[in-house]
Order: sequence, then structure tokens, then C-alpha cells
Amino acid sequence: MPSKTDEPPSYEDALQQPKYADFPAPPHHGFPLPPPPSYSPSPDPPCPGVYGISRTSSGFYPSAAPTTVPTLSAGVPSSNTGDMEDFLSTQWESTSIRHAFIRKVYLTLAAQLAVTFSVVAVFIFVEPVQKFVQIYSGVYWASFGIFVVVYCILICCKEPRRRFPWNLLLLGVFTLALSYMAGTISSYYETKAVFVAMGVTAVICVAVTLFCFQTKVDFTSCGGLLCIVSVLLVVLGIVTAVVLSFKYVPWLHMLYAAIGAIVHTLFLVYNTQLLMGNRQLALSPEEYIYGALSLYIDVVDIFLFILQISGAADLD
Repeated sequence: MPSKTDEPPSYEDALQQPKYADFPAPPHHGFPLPPPPSYSPSPDPPCPGVYGISRTSSGFYPSAAPTTVPTLSAGVPSSNTGDMEDFLSTQWESTSIRHAFIRKVYLTLAAQLAVTFSVVAVFIFVEPVQKFVQIYSGVYWASFGIFVVVYCILICCKEPRRRFPWNLLLLGVFTLALSYMAGTISSYYETKAVFVAMGVTAVICVAVTLFCFQTKVDFTSCGGLLCIVSVLLVVLGIVTAVVLSFKYVPWLHMLYAAIGAIVHTLFLVYNTQLLMGNRQLALSPEEYIYGALSLYIDVVDIFLFILQISGAADLD
């Protein structure tokens, strides 16, 4: 058990008699120590320190918070600007390609309509031709068969780009066949009724085109509904043909023609929006033949249905 003498000395005794004589005693200050400096940075210009951290003259490091507010482009590498430019250029190229595609479709459609209405004009103004197509109805049914066969080829057969002239040739044959059919039907009506049908068809086509390029309604999502409506139109046409074979009912004929014109106007809206490319469905820029074909059939069908209405009105 340790004795009392082994106990450590008090603080005052240790100051008076240090254990180690060689160790100097701490100095005694007669005035209080100054307070430590604050952390506020000195207005003096900073000196460069280690790792890029500045040190003030007071010996302490200032706050590392930035003195400026970072912008949206802060910290973005310069390569991102090029990526954005590439994205914008790609968008511009796709838009220009779509516009070129639309121009090509409408130029092809204009050529087809010019051929069709030229044939119609010949059939209604040249009397020998008008009598020929009315007497020899077999030519009409032959043109109808050519129309169906070529239409199936153009729809079902996807040919590569290098063979597009063959598609253009088939499109020309298809245009001549449908033009002959339209001219044969027009030869049975008065010239006034034909011109009225042409004018109304032109107004409808212009109105539909302006509507499609201005509206936000997406008609490309209504393909199933249009398919059902077209089937109902075919059934209504069969019923109308059976009824009219027994007794002529003018209002029934005009009703069917009006419904047919409305249905094909909706198809014209649908096919026009397929060209635009900013809807749920869109045509590829390489499918300009299919686009022109669809619009051409819609326009000719609208003309034929309007012709039936105007012709029935002239009979009254």
C-alpha cells in the first residue's frame, strides 16, 4: 500500500519545486492573453496557398463558398454545345425531308388529277367518244379489272428504291384505268352536273387540306373506326343497288351518295394527316407513291359521289 509521501504534490508545490530542475518553468505574464482572431477574411489581397486555396494575412482561410451564382451553362463541357447543334440540325433536316416529301406527293397528285379530268373532259365533250364508252361497256369492266389488279400490286408489293420507276409506271397505268372509269361514268351525266361536281370537289379538297394543317385533332388514331364505316358503306351500297333495281327512288340514291361523300372526305382527312408526320401514325418519306395513290382515290371517289348527287338533282 503506498504511503502519504508517495502522493503527487499539489499544483502550487509543483510550480515552486519542479520535479525536473532542468525543465524551465513556464513564463508568468502580467497581462491577459489577447483573444484569437475572427474567421472573417481580411480585405488584403489573398496570397496563393496550397491546392488553390487562398490564405489571408490574418493566417486563416476564407470561406470556400462561391461569390457568383452559377448559370445553367456552368460546368457544362464545350462538347454539349455541339451536341445541341447536332440535335437542332437533325430536327431541321427531318423537317425539310418531310416538307420535300409532302411537295412530291402533291405534285404527283396534281399530275394524276390533271390526267383524270382531261380524260373526263374528252368523254363529255367529244360525242363519238361519249357514244363509244356508252355502247361498249366491256371496256369499262376491263378498266375496272386493271384498276383492282394494279391497286393490289401497288399496296402489297414493297419494292426497293432502285426499282421505283416500275412503281411509277404502275401508278401511271392505275391513273389511266381510274380516269377511264371516271370518264365513262361522267358521260352519262349532263355537262353542268359534271362541272358542279368538279367545283364542289375542289372546294372540299382545299378545305380539308387547310383543316388538316391547322387542327390539333389526330385522325390517324381513328383507322379502326374508318374501316368499320367503310364496311357499312359497302353494305349500304349493296342494299341501295337491290332496292333501286326494282323501283327508282331518287332520295335513296342521293342519300347513299351523300353518305359516301362524307365517308371519303373523312378518309381524305386521315390520309392527309398521314403525310404530315406529327401525328400518331405517319408515312415514311420514301412512300410518296402510296401517299399520292391514297389521296388520288379519295379525291376521285368524292367527285363521283358528288356527281351522283348533282346528276340526281338535274333529273328532278
